[in-house]
Amino acid sequence: MRLKLSALVLLCFLNYSFSQQLQLSPKAEVSVLTFGPGTNLNDAFGHNAFRIKDRTQGLDVVFGYGGYDFDAPNFYLKFAQGKLNYLISRKKYSDIFQLYRYYDRTIDEQTLNFNQDQKQALYNYLDNNYKPENRRYLYDFFYDNCATKIRDVANVSASQTISYSEIKDEEKKTFRTLIHEQVGLNTWGSFGIDIALGSIIDRPVTGNEQQFLPKYIFKSFENAQLDSKPLVKSTNTIYKSRHNKGYTTNLIFSPIVIMLLLSALIIYLTYRDSKSGKRTKWLDIILFGLTGLIGIALLLLWFGTDHTATGYNYNLLWAFPINLFVIGQLFKEQTKNWFRGFLKFLVIMLTLMTMHWIIGIQVFAIALLPFLIALLVRYIYLLRYYKTT
Repeated sequence: MRLKLSALVLLCFLNYSFSQQLQLSPKAEVSVLTFGPGTNLNDAFGHNAFRIKDRTQGLDVVFGYGGYDFDAPNFYLKFAQGKLNYLISRKKYSDIFQLYRYYDRTIDEQTLNFNQDQKQALYNYLDNNYKPENRRYLYDFFYDNCATKIRDVANVSASQTISYSEIKDEEKKTFRTLIHEQVGLNTWGSFGIDIALGSIIDRPVTGNEQQFLPKYIFKSFENAQLDSKPLVKSTNTIYKSRHNKGYTTNLIFSPIVIMLLLSALIIYLTYRDSKSGKRTKWLDIILFGLTGLIGIALLLLWFGTDHTATGYNYNLLWAFPINLFVIGQLFKEQTKNWFRGFLKFLVIMLTLMTMHWIIGIQVFAIALLPFLIALLVRYIYLLRYYKTT
């Protein structure tokens, strides 16, 4: 029994050692996989991964970055704070292929023009990175995500600088316009992103910064040079999506339609109030409460988290946090004089927001426009109402 146990331990040790020292054969190939967008917001931007294939060794695996670490303590709190560690994954290529084909997402493959040493260095790096003590990393949507990791790891493995030329026929874009390419202008994902992220993402981006999107990793690698030769040796579409249109929102329930209906209701109730000389109290309480709560959330995203893109958010000009704390005045027919001054201040804030939008300091959700007009109409009516009461 002892002899069998010793042999088993020795076999496990040898297998472990072999896996740690696996040498790729000259027939091995390394490639970058680019997966098309999915139909949900969390996969609307696509995905990148490395594929290491060596039939001589019976190896065909895919390493990808950006997996959720659901076992992390306080997962949701850390996610909201921007302090959540993400994971590198290692899967069989056959499993990955079946998964993405099932979800009808395009799979493109770019085989890298790496020499034997560079292939081995890439595999060693990924294999070491996948160890339990190494596989977690602090994620950043724009600067350290599933796409930028591919570029960074490729640079390290090549042992020399890969030259990324500007993508041909590409106009200068901002982070926000690049996001809109993936989620559209009239979707709830776009609406939420445009409210949550600040003016920081409205500056023009460089070619390297575009690479936070998987499709631009594909384009950048396509034009890149490694030691005066193309970085990509060959390109192949492994699977082409048949019906997947990416992330969309039903037009009837889209932000623009819903906000138009909501704004029409606000303006109608305001018109009715002006005719009757009364005030729909519950409407004002809801508007001040909603804008105040959204404003507090935006402040927390700006100052209470490590997210790099939520700062300098001028949505606070309409979602004003103090609105939540002056609701008490709305229950009264006779208000304090300072409250009329506060209403004037809110009108000025909306005017400033319009100037920010026109000048280009920050681009706001297009679906907000009718709501902002309705909000302005309501504030002006309240000024007139409290002047006569």
